Amino acid sequence: MTRVALASAFRPAWAHASSAAQLLDPAGARIILGDHVAANGLPVPIAPGRSTLFGPRGVCLAGPDGPLLVADTGHHRLLGWRRIPRADNAPADFVIGQPDFFAEGRNAKGGPGPATLNMPTGIASDGHMLAVADAWNHRVLIWNSLPEISNQPADLVLGQPDFNGGLANRGVRQAGPDTLNWCYGVTISDGRLFVADTGNRRVLVWNSLPERNGQPADLVLGQPDMIGRDDNAGTGASAVGMRWPHAIAMAGGRIFVADAGNSRIMAWNGMPNADGAPASLILGQKHFEELDHNRAAYDPTERALQMPYGIAVRDGTLICADTANSRLVGFPLADIDMDAPATALAGQDGFGAKGDNRWKAATRDSLCWPFAVAVRGDLVAVADTGNNRVLLWEAAP
Repeated sequence: MTRVALASAFRPAWAHASSAAQLLDPAGARIILGDHVAANGLPVPIAPGRSTLFGPRGVCLAGPDGPLLVADTGHHRLLGWRRIPRADNAPADFVIGQPDFFAEGRNAKGGPGPATLNMPTGIASDGHMLAVADAWNHRVLIWNSLPEISNQPADLVLGQPDFNGGLANRGVRQAGPDTLNWCYGVTISDGRLFVADTGNRRVLVWNSLPERNGQPADLVLGQPDMIGRDDNAGTGASAVGMRWPHAIAMAGGRIFVADAGNSRIMAWNGMPNADGAPASLILGQKHFEELDHNRAAYDPTERALQMPYGIAVRDGTLICADTANSRLVGFPLADIDMDAPATALAGQDGFGAKGDNRWKAATRDSLCWPFAVAVRGDLVAVADTGNNRVLLWEAAP
């Protein structure tokens, strides 16, 4: 894949100005993984290897020193580093989903199994167990302990009756409490498992960590019941429905959902106890009923979002991968209310700017369609998907 820098026909002067605080170290990422450039300045082909990535859409910092796990989505595999890498393009230590580091293909060119993957996306860990949203197998794989070797098989599967299943909603038209359809996001928090069941336009919640294959969820958000799967719950944009939920984060008892299709983040101020509970507030739109990208404008602002796919929380700040604006924005949790503005920024010159890599070649502080973000202490890992790389970036001093 050759990166192409596009020239903007017109960028107003105010698009370069910034009143935003620095979200991440302005010097750029400390470590870059998967970013290979030849001596002539052209990208190296992204054939699978121990240190190449193809459209990575998930990243997980499972401990303070490691492991680091990356969903190398385009190669249908997970790459694992037992310790946080200390050099650019450090080779991975193990692979899950392919017979070796140099193979690729959906489900390793076979059928689903306990160590195969088909477009893996979201990754989450509580430091002990690992959950992976295996999106195109319509399932979530769970390892009861963090994998340490290549092709260590998963212990549990959700969304399918067993490890051999791979059909959306188990092959039936309607959803159920034990089915999944294009599940892209997963989060473990406070002893609960949250899954962004994206194709069913909902988030499923297990109130305790699952213990058996195909275990049904306990709660659904985004739909009035466990069988509904209509876009925006069939009623248009509202405090209940979702269009394309992709990631979940929790902080201070609040639940945040990146509803990429409606270009907003939904938030619940406490743990709901009923299916289809309405959100308490949203970010990115002025009203629950609005859903336009960047609020129907070309350029973003500190209050607008365009297809936000990833969210995470660090030290009192909700970090959002505002994917189609190729930037990260930070919302202070203490000030979050309906339509609150972001106050911190990374990847662009100012809140009014957008563009893949700021319309130039990729640099250590630029982004191109970031899909996921993970946090561990002061380290922020970013799946910089459009640049086929992962950034390990320190928080701003």
